[in-house]
Amino acid sequence: MREIIFDTETTGLDPHSGDRLVEMGCVEMVNRVATGRSYHAYYNPERDMPMEAERVHGLSAAFLADKPLFKDTVGDLLEFIGDAPLVAHNAQFDFGFLNFELSACGLAEIGMDRMIDTLAIARRRHPGAKHSLDALCTRYGVDRSHRVKHGALLDAELLAQVYVELTGGRQIGLELAAEVEVAVTEIRQFVPKTGQFRQPRAHAPSAEELARHKAFLESLDSPLWLN
Repeated sequence: MREIIFDTETTGLDPHSGDRLVEMGCVEMVNRVATGRSYHAYYNPERDMPMEAERVHGLSAAFLADKPLFKDTVGDLLEFIGDAPLVAHNAQFDFGFLNFELSACGLAEIGMDRMIDTLAIARRRHPGAKHSLDALCTRYGVDRSHRVKHGALLDAELLAQVYVELTGGRQIGLELAAEVEVAVTEIRQFVPKTGQFRQPRAHAPSAEELARHKAFLESLDSPLWLN
């Protein structure tokens, strides 16, 4: 199975507020193994670079000034990713910027059914733990010593290694592979809905349950909380 692990760098957090995509990095994997093929591009955002964003990825407006516009090279990007599933960490963010740029070019957005979110997988596999890319690299022994600042291609390469571990590792067994594939498929098919909220369920104990609990406590011999 061919999959594309990708990452983006941007001028900020919200494309609908004027932020733009400035870097794209993609790594090709087939059957959870990196093929060595990758795609990388910088883009001129046609706007300033906020200092907060520059501190994260180190890309200045001056550096990006002579880079192509997204629309000028989008064909190469779409040819590389093809119709493969797209894997990203906190994928809602990356998909949001990518689809915004595609829409601005008059091109079809990428369906959310192609999205695999490693953040969602990590939260399910390691509830209560830290789930940043750095934390996952540490958990799985992925060397990130060369990661001084965020970079789209570098982060995609690190995420590819983390993704392998999150989905069972190199020596993944058949049964585990099936379980992981089901979990990944569920996440890939998840499309968030807005405006629909489930009514809270009643959770107070009944009178019968309270009576049974009281009787149980009274049956204990010298409980610690009474000493």
